Amino acid sequence: MSATIIRDGFETRPITMEPLWLVSFQAPDEDVDRIFERITDVAPLEQGNTDKNAYRAPGGIEYYRPREGTPTGAEDEVRKRPGVDEVRFFLPRDGALLDQVIEAIYEVHSYYEPVIVVQEVLRSRCKGLDDKDNPHRWWNKVGDWKQAGTGG
Repeated sequence: MSATIIRDGFETRPITMEPLWLVSFQAPDEDVDRIFERITDVAPLEQGNTDKNAYRAPGGIEYYRPREGTPTGAEDEVRKRPGVDEVRFFLPRDGALLDQVIEAIYEVHSYYEPVIVVQEVLRSRCKGLDDKDNPHRWWNKVGDWKQAGTGG
């Protein structure tokens, strides 16, 4: 993929691929909601007609060994912390907004050196074609996940 496509995006009939930043961070499960709330105080995380959009991948194990200069001091053994999630979301390529989001994460994260990654990506945006009768769309399917309180 050429650098021009990543910089400018492109379009198909139903989809616009727009240039954005993909921001991700890792945090202990118990910290994620607090961090996400702080991020959305700064950035709406909009996609189409929704906001506060993100993806949370559940519990992995984080490996690390504190060395000299860490708040806990140097240790010999490698620590293994379970229940560390990763959250990903998209931001417009606006440097000032990115600065605010990274500072917001740092402000409420429990780590003194949180893992934050920023990547240039293209994200899809629907052009709003009239496909309300498409049998593959979630609103035309049944399932408990669509009920209030189940996340649907």
